[in-house]
Amino acid sequence: MKRSVQRSMWGAAMMAVMVAMPAMAADAPQSSVAGSVAVVNDYLFRGLSQTNWKPAVQPGIEYDHASGWYVGAWGSNISWLSDASTDAAHISSSLELDFYTGFRGSLAGDWSYDVGLYEYYYPGSYPSGFTRPYTTEVYGSLGYKGVTLKYSHALTNLFGFADSKNSGYVDLSYNVEVSPGWTLNLHAGHQNVKNVSGASYSDWKVGVTKAFDHGYSVSLGYYDTNASRSVYSNAYGHYVGRATGVLTLSKSF
Repeated sequence: MKRSVQRSMWGAAMMAVMVAMPAMAADAPQSSVAGSVAVVNDYLFRGLSQTNWKPAVQPGIEYDHASGWYVGAWGSNISWLSDASTDAAHISSSLELDFYTGFRGSLAGDWSYDVGLYEYYYPGSYPSGFTRPYTTEVYGSLGYKGVTLKYSHALTNLFGFADSKNSGYVDLSYNVEVSPGWTLNLHAGHQNVKNVSGASYSDWKVGVTKAFDHGYSVSLGYYDTNASRSVYSNAYGHYVGRATGVLTLSKSF
């Protein structure tokens, strides 16, 4: 009788495990590939226009492993380099390609972290003696609920500034859903540019994002900076750090 009961209990336990396994597998993190494409009326990076106030198309793709490791690529048309081109010093670059990899995860409670390596690449031709804009940064962030503090550190010269290695950017952001489908976006940042007088500046943003079905979203943001006009005016005399509004239409898939 005892042996029979033991067998019954063992069979019941095995049945429970077999029933639970599909649910456990469904709950386990899964690797995935995600993509997106966005259209903006002006491509701003750290508060500065990269397209001389003109529109940009920005596709991206990312692979996320179940372990928390990820790798991705992103691109956009730009004009800030070719805008400075002359017959005597020709610059052909009109594209930005970004490549990145990192590791993200959760900590106790609502805390999260993200660390990685980011490469900004600008294919094209450059005149002799020109400081190429290619930039490599390491970054780390710590988040709590909707608040994220991130620091990016340049391992190379920063976006064409000579002798600017070890520059850094601090980014504090807050994103919170204020109503179903509506998210408030707040941001403040400071770019420190090493060894370049007057090039360091701060930027800030207030915006809202509306999410729709099937991965569509619309964002509207107000951006401004205190960047120096003498440093951040382009060849057309346009101040690229001015206050401006940016409308973004995007689709994720």
